[in-house]
Amino acid sequence: MFKYKYNKLFQPTIDALQQLGGSGSISEIEEKVIEILNLTDDEINDIHKGNTTKLTYRLAWARTYLKKYGLIENSSRGIWALIEKGLKGQNIDDEEIRKFVVNETKNNDDKDMPDEEENITINNEISKLSWKEELLNVVKQMEPQAFERLCQRLLRELGFINVEVTQYSNDGGIDGKGVIRLGGVMSFHVVFQAKRYKDSVSAPVVRDFRGAMIGRADKGLIITTGTFTREAKKEAQRDGAPPIDLIDGNDFAEKLKDLKLGINIEFVETVHIKKEWFDNF
Repeated sequence: MFKYKYNKLFQPTIDALQQLGGSGSISEIEEKVIEILNLTDDEINDIHKGNTTKLTYRLAWARTYLKKYGLIENSSRGIWALIEKGLKGQNIDDEEIRKFVVNETKNNDDKDMPDEEENITINNEISKLSWKEELLNVVKQMEPQAFERLCQRLLRELGFINVEVTQYSNDGGIDGKGVIRLGGVMSFHVVFQAKRYKDSVSAPVVRDFRGAMIGRADKGLIITTGTFTREAKKEAQRDGAPPIDLIDGNDFAEKLKDLKLGINIEFVETVHIKKEWFDNF
């Protein structure tokens, strides 16, 4: 079981960014924190709810607090970086940060709490988890064949051509295939496997899929509504073996959102009254 509260991840997050050279993606930060805390597979894969692990969920809260406190920032491309106060390398005070952020938002009525402990307004990646969970819950109710067709549609929208779903009764571990062209010059034949999972995809699944794809395609892709264990991620990129790309549930949801597949994005209109304008009459 994952035992670290979100506030106990403040220092590991800062340390991870420092070891990464001052900036890193969410996945890079998470991997580095795993190393720093020497987490076990059981701790890494412990699910918070839905498709999100406790590690991922609480690290997101930790980044939010550190950002509000002024130690880190993030770009529109999802890269997090230390800013001046976070570059000094000294140990930080977890309680000081927690109290500062809580006091800054104490008048807000938002009921979404980190690890059911306290209120805080949040308008970033944490809030994204709720719509992702709702979306993935809908997708998980689909029949396996329907989910494969959804993956087919997604790959077509992403630029794949000649995308086919294999016969369900005899797919040999491969659910579909297609071709991706790079720069209109180079083509790669890709086979994919669609896993409508509620849990984590393990390393043996990746190994079995690689065995099925060898000799049939240049690249392999596994798409799941669940997550991939750390060992599955390592197996996918194991030295000396054909690499396999992975799309987990959160990535899958983001791609559906970006392509507006089954999702409507509404923008709230904000009206500002220019009182001084009326003074001219």
